[in-house]
Amino acid sequence: MQKKISQIYKTLIWNESVSLAVLDTTALINEAIRRHSLTPVAAAALGRTLTASAYLCSWLKNKAGSLSVTVDGGGAGGKIFVSGDGSLNIRGFIADPAVQLPPRADGKLDVGACVGKNGTLRVVQDDGRGIPFVGTSELVSGEIAEDFSAYFLTSEQRPTAIALGVKIGPDGTCVGAGGVFLQPLPNAGEECLRRVEEKISQYASLSSVIERWGAEEILREFGATLWDAREVRFRCHCSAKKTGGLVLALGRDEAERILAEEGEISVHCDFCNTDYKFNDEQVVKLFYKAEKERA
Repeated sequence: MQKKISQIYKTLIWNESVSLAVLDTTALINEAIRRHSLTPVAAAALGRTLTASAYLCSWLKNKAGSLSVTVDGGGAGGKIFVSGDGSLNIRGFIADPAVQLPPRADGKLDVGACVGKNGTLRVVQDDGRGIPFVGTSELVSGEIAEDFSAYFLTSEQRPTAIALGVKIGPDGTCVGAGGVFLQPLPNAGEECLRRVEEKISQYASLSSVIERWGAEEILREFGATLWDAREVRFRCHCSAKKTGGLVLALGRDEAERILAEEGEISVHCDFCNTDYKFNDEQVVKLFYKAEKERA
């Protein structure tokens, strides 16, 4: 049975010297697959990016804060775009959701070829105060986990060990997805840093671990007994009301021209793959209401 919700679990471990976050994003990835009709390799590439972005969003101090991630590596799948907020509403898309690639020699999905590594990872964060922080780092491998580790080190000066995984079943749905993030705190010694690297290497097949045991079992493996948990959702901010505002921004003359040529005005949201269509009657009502409110 498919999981209904995705969650992020956060705690401190090893004498409070390391921040640990474990995410189970299986449901989040399945919603992305449903909305975008993703191939397995596209689902893995976008899914890893959604998971890492959800972790970044969990650090936003204000629920009204926002974050956007752009991965541009020149790979077969094209650019990846993800947006989220402090309430852990995440949305995203990959330029070519239908990309097909042969598996790697080890049989795994070739996420690196899908994403590419000749480009950058760009993160824009706004904690709700209107002063965005922009960080950019060069891609390392296109496998996403290593790329976000490089971002944390170069742009935020926070060494972070990361494992990410997305496992796609024979029917094209996600059976296990998530991430493990280990971030040493200033009081962490050399032995602790060595332990972090050793531990993260054990999660090369993280998605299978999440499929079989779940995120809470991973937390217990690290010796955690208490943790904070928050739900992560695939949720877009678009709506008929907002897209109606875009129609109004066209102006009456341009709107009428499009209606005459196309028979309707269509507005597409790339993030959630939703189409909003406005016919002649709806457009007339939009402008009538707007003019009445201005009067």
